[in-house]
Amino acid sequence: MDLETRPYRSVLYIPASKERALEKARGLTIDAIIFDLEDAVAPEEKVAARTTLAEALKRSYGQRARIVRINALESEWGAEDAKAVAEMECDAILLPKVDSPAHLDALAEITDKPLWAMMETPMGMLNAKEIAAHPRLEGMVMGTNDLAKELNARFRADRLPMMTGLGLCVLAAKAFGKVIVDGVYNAFKDDDGLKAECSQGRDMGMDGKTLIHPAQVEITNAAFAPDETEINLARRQIEAFEEAKAAGQGVAVVDGKIVENLHVDTARKTLAKAEAIAALAS
Repeated sequence: MDLETRPYRSVLYIPASKERALEKARGLTIDAIIFDLEDAVAPEEKVAARTTLAEALKRSYGQRARIVRINALESEWGAEDAKAVAEMECDAILLPKVDSPAHLDALAEITDKPLWAMMETPMGMLNAKEIAAHPRLEGMVMGTNDLAKELNARFRADRLPMMTGLGLCVLAAKAFGKVIVDGVYNAFKDDDGLKAECSQGRDMGMDGKTLIHPAQVEITNAAFAPDETEINLARRQIEAFEEAKAAGQGVAVVDGKIVENLHVDTARKTLAKAEAIAALAS
């Protein structure tokens, strides 16, 4: 499955040091996993976690994207993390606290694997365009907890204090064709709050959301997937436009609204995403 069509609706963090969690993830209906060597692993466990993760990745995780988050390269573990992960059976390496393309350059010197960037600092927000343009970058992950801390922002359900940063990163990702997934929702028992934040992220153009608990998977998968109404509309738009084009017309009308080339392009992407999601479930 290529990067353009691969779904990233649900991206679950899994501590790389926890064998039980690593095993359980194989049976979850998630699109991607971030195997975490950073925040989720205690300092005294970080070295051993590399071996634990390497062994786990020797077994299949199906079609789930396998992304490994290492510690910052400036930390005492980062460089060795990068070297170890370069030999692991994973799809990409996620670097925390990316402030500029130079951070990605440093990681690219250690590994040939595709790179992902944690976007979680004010400087990262200001340099989002340059980071997204990096030739080795495939995706961006919003680190909203760290960003809120750096901003000294107050919690608001509407995330207004972070809208500038979120928006800059979405613009950058879309401009350069990179995947972008939203930050975590901390209250994993608050389904209504999660639904609202998923809806907000989807409306902004996020491709999916990072999760801290398997209980969040079902809601997130539904929020970032085309529903039956969207799929039906997409099919009718494509059919109407093809009929109009065959009749020598440049536009069609569906449900009283104009349908042009740009709408058909969106409709085709909607159907492609639905097909990719169905393929994951098969």
